[in-house]
Amino acid sequence: MEALKINQLEVENVKRIKAVKVEPTANGLTIIGGNNNQGKTSVLDSIAWALGGDRYRPSQATREGSLIPPILHIVMNNGLVVERKGKNSDLKVTDPSGRKGGQQLLNEFVNQLALDLPKFMDATGKEKADILLQIIGIGDQLHSLEQQETDQYNRRRAIGQIADQKEKFAKEQPYYPDAPKDIVSATELIKRQQDILAKNGENQRKRERLHQLEQESQKINEELEALLKRQEQVQADLETARKSAADLQDESTAELEASITNIEEINRKVRANLDKDKAEDDAREYRRQYDGLTKELEDTRQKKTDLLKNAPLPLPELSVEDGNLVYKGQQWDNMSGSDRLKVATAIVRKLNPKCGFVLLDKLEQMDLGTLQDFGSWLEAEGLQAIATRVSTGSECSIIIEDGYVAGQEQPEQPEKKTWKAGAF
Repeated sequence: MEALKINQLEVENVKRIKAVKVEPTANGLTIIGGNNNQGKTSVLDSIAWALGGDRYRPSQATREGSLIPPILHIVMNNGLVVERKGKNSDLKVTDPSGRKGGQQLLNEFVNQLALDLPKFMDATGKEKADILLQIIGIGDQLHSLEQQETDQYNRRRAIGQIADQKEKFAKEQPYYPDAPKDIVSATELIKRQQDILAKNGENQRKRERLHQLEQESQKINEELEALLKRQEQVQADLETARKSAADLQDESTAELEASITNIEEINRKVRANLDKDKAEDDAREYRRQYDGLTKELEDTRQKKTDLLKNAPLPLPELSVEDGNLVYKGQQWDNMSGSDRLKVATAIVRKLNPKCGFVLLDKLEQMDLGTLQDFGSWLEAEGLQAIATRVSTGSECSIIIEDGYVAGQEQPEQPEKKTWKAGAF
């Protein structure tokens, strides 16, 4: 279905307009030029009122000094005729296809933002982005992903703070590399000491036995002749005792005695090392959780990117990032005036593809080159834009002067009757 556009517009006695007839170009830019206070904006207000309904009716609709009420007559490209006239400016819609209806029928074709583009232009960045996302049908999905992203970010930040605290705490803990891994038991040390002392006592008894045998040997030697037989037996025992004693070696208890003496200091170091190990384990665990949440956050952000990448956006290079419209890498406040109009116009068109026109006020902000580029873009997109510009240059399609189109034949306007004393 072809988008609805304006073929012809006739307006009389609305605000500053006396009588204006306009035939906008079907595709591209129709500029209504003129100096200030001549009635340019009144033309746009008339279109908005005619098509948009009483919500757009000017508070002082009738031109000052006119005896005739406002007359509005618009012919659309599908043959639809819209009229407002009479004392109450009643609406009459004539549909060549025979469909009946007034404002409700117009609402099917007319986009409210097309009639009131400043409402979109003045919206906040988030409101603009929300309008776009709802138009392309991914607003709810993106909102859900953004909420998920926020929750993941907050959880990751909390875990990261704990991980930083744990790592800092672990670094501050003292560590003694020479300390044993486990807590030292005093009972075990004392038992080991007793075992060594018992073994050393046994060794001492063996030494005493050796000494005794040596003395006995000496005595036997002195009584060798009488005790030869005894000497041989003792000599054999002596050899055996010497062999047994030769491999004996006493163990020192100095280290154990020192350990027993310093057991509290040793255990203090062991506990410190265990605390440090525990702190480092905690820090690693929270860092692992942080890394896991980072992965989840990146996955969510990628889903958002993919969702927007595959969405039917109205313009190439148009996207939504962090809740803001972005076009050619620039947010709304950094876009040029022409880019803002392109974005707004494209979004409005996407909102209701049946509506093929848009009203633009105050295009004097654009230089002629930018204006030409914008007009070329509208033509390429098959869009109709009716705009005003404070100018009387050749770029203007028509010039409004004192409520009339310059160069058009001006209909006669009845004079307002004034009262004079004595005259009836």
